[in-house]
Amino acid sequence: MSSEYGQNIKFTVFGESHASAVGVVIEGLPAGEAIDEERIMNFMRRRMGGKAWSTPRKEEDRPEFLCGLLGGKTTGAALCVIIKNGNIRPSDYENMKNVPRPSHADYPAFVKYGGANDRSGGGQFSGRLTAPLCVAGAISEQILARKGINVAAHLSRAAGIDDTPFDPCDPDNGIFEKLKAKLFPTIDDTAGEEMIKKILEAKESLDSVGGIVECAVTGLGAGLGDPIFGSAESRISSMIFGIGGVRGIEFGAGFSAADMTGSVHNDPYCLIDSTVKTVTNNHGGIIGGLTSGMPIIFRAAFKPTPSIGLPQRSVDLDSLEETRLEIRGRHDPCIAVRAVPCVEAAAAVTVLDMVLGK
Repeated sequence: MSSEYGQNIKFTVFGESHASAVGVVIEGLPAGEAIDEERIMNFMRRRMGGKAWSTPRKEEDRPEFLCGLLGGKTTGAALCVIIKNGNIRPSDYENMKNVPRPSHADYPAFVKYGGANDRSGGGQFSGRLTAPLCVAGAISEQILARKGINVAAHLSRAAGIDDTPFDPCDPDNGIFEKLKAKLFPTIDDTAGEEMIKKILEAKESLDSVGGIVECAVTGLGAGLGDPIFGSAESRISSMIFGIGGVRGIEFGAGFSAADMTGSVHNDPYCLIDSTVKTVTNNHGGIIGGLTSGMPIIFRAAFKPTPSIGLPQRSVDLDSLEETRLEIRGRHDPCIAVRAVPCVEAAAAVTVLDMVLGK
């Protein structure tokens, strides 16, 4: 079971890739909040596999509420949800029981748990654990929307192809809902087609590619978060790094700020409808660890899928001899595609936690 996350709501995921189920427990949700289960399913479909550019593994991913929901509303008790694993094939991992996959958690987990951990599909380190994260995110988004706060994400870059970025000062522009309805999560469909082409080329070559997911949060007022260790950036980042494959995160102008002058990077204040705003949004909606009232904009970088079909160098942990590993199984040639709703979910859970503590 993962560690608890959150200051005002406690969020815990559990399960393993090829176990009977994965799930989530959420404590601290306000009582009486209406939860639309079909909207949760719509969110889950965005993460599902079974497409040409994703893993062939396809699960129904229908959440089963064990407690905490009555008549479509939260009861105030802990909300417990399970998602059954149906399309499992642990036999795919027989040749990897004692041979760790490069760039996976197999070896450090072997050391930590003395070899007792379930290595089928990565066990508790699998991307399968993002399914319960998406359930929590879908629930959080419904509660946030009633407060005028909206969250959306898109595939900003994959295989060297860039999508149209969010407008830093007005990222929605009517595109949030359109994005969530798309089969491939890019703003520019032409860019999406080019990405798919490159991803399929990598798949055909038994290789993989990385990508970047951009996320935006609108409707937040100023002053949420805390200075230094409780900063809004650190709380979001902590949750984002709970998604497997994340290698980095940046807010606003991000690392490009290092090449700017202060006069270029600074965001001048202005009045819009008697409300204090900034003319630009290089700070990404957070200053000094506190929300500024501008949209939160951040990007998360994902490494190429480490499970590839090409032979790779590894070590047999029983014989302590070097060996060659050929990975079987069903894997995404670009994990960043299906990570889009996961990043969105992580942001929604974190923002709800901050809002409830206001």
